[in-house]
Amino acid sequence: MRALLGIRRWRHNPLCRPTDRHEAWAALAALLLMVLGAPALGLLCGSFADGALQQAARAQRAHRHLTTAVVLREPSGASRFTQDQESAVAGDVTHTSLTAAWKAPDGSGRTGRVSTASRATAPGDRIRIWTDDRGRPALRPMDASTARTHAVLAGIGVTLLAAGLVETARRLTVRRMTRLRYVRLDRAWAAAGPDWGRTGTGG
Repeated sequence: MRALLGIRRWRHNPLCRPTDRHEAWAALAALLLMVLGAPALGLLCGSFADGALQQAARAQRAHRHLTTAVVLREPSGASRFTQDQESAVAGDVTHTSLTAAWKAPDGSGRTGRVSTASRATAPGDRIRIWTDDRGRPALRPMDASTARTHAVLAGIGVTLLAAGLVETARRLTVRRMTRLRYVRLDRAWAAAGPDWGRTGTGG
């Protein structure tokens, strides 16, 4: 911000070096990119992500089916904490793996291991599970709100990443300007060094 304020203050200052003005303009460009460019890029990426996720969610809802399964055997082993597409937003959910029987969308019978968050896990209990078109167990399809939440998070992440890259580029540019400034100062000092202190001696 000091460099930005210096653009106006140093404009007519005879002590202002070209590198000071360049540093101020670099700071102004970085500020505009972080305030305007980074959010615009985040919004664009978030919109693309939302479109892709909404399409994936619609495809999942079209090819996944909710059905009723009958528990055949009590679960073996301890319950485990898992995260599916829904619990990634809501938090950890306790899922139990057990053996059950259910019907596929074509009406044929299926038997296998399924994972459920239901507490009704005794043999003969009925639980609700999701299957794909072939009747295989599947995750719950993503809903529109979950897809939008992921898209918003992606847009925020892109915005922060872009702002960080802009600030990093600004710092590297200023560091290079400072290094070149010292190089020129050393050259000027080396050129004036032999005559230092002899001004006005008439030698």
